[in-house]
Amino acid sequence: MTRKILTTAAAAVALGTVPVVAAPAGAATVADAPTVICDNYGLQAGLATKVCATVSGDSIEFTGHIGLAGPPSPGSPLPRPTEVEAVLTGSVAGGITLGTTRQTLTFQSRSVLVEGVRGTVPCGSTVRASFAVSSAGWPARPVTTEVPVTC
Repeated sequence: MTRKILTTAAAAVALGTVPVVAAPAGAATVADAPTVICDNYGLQAGLATKVCATVSGDSIEFTGHIGLAGPPSPGSPLPRPTEVEAVLTGSVAGGITLGTTRQTLTFQSRSVLVEGVRGTVPCGSTVRASFAVSSAGWPARPVTTEVPVTC
């Protein structure tokens, strides 16, 4: 049976009569794929941080990322666990707040993701996010991003 289907398909290609199969209604296309923008990086509390925005139509979600500032030296022990406070904030230009997530985390050597700020905004809006990480003796130096929601 498979051989017959392949032969029929090969004949259709040779004759230029390849059948067109329509995608089912509501099927996602490449244009519907979310856009992820991570354009600002920083060093906070001795750690590498970045803030990202994921835009899909008129929906926006912000995430903060915490990681090591660089690879450990060969043979060195893992960094000591560090307690950090992470604050992720999102808003729409013009003052509408999308929310704030505040978490106290223990960071050692694995990357940490901070989530929880999301919303639906009008097409054409510009959204902003700020991600701040602080620890004892290390003040926050927030990283920010600003993203247009074009729909």
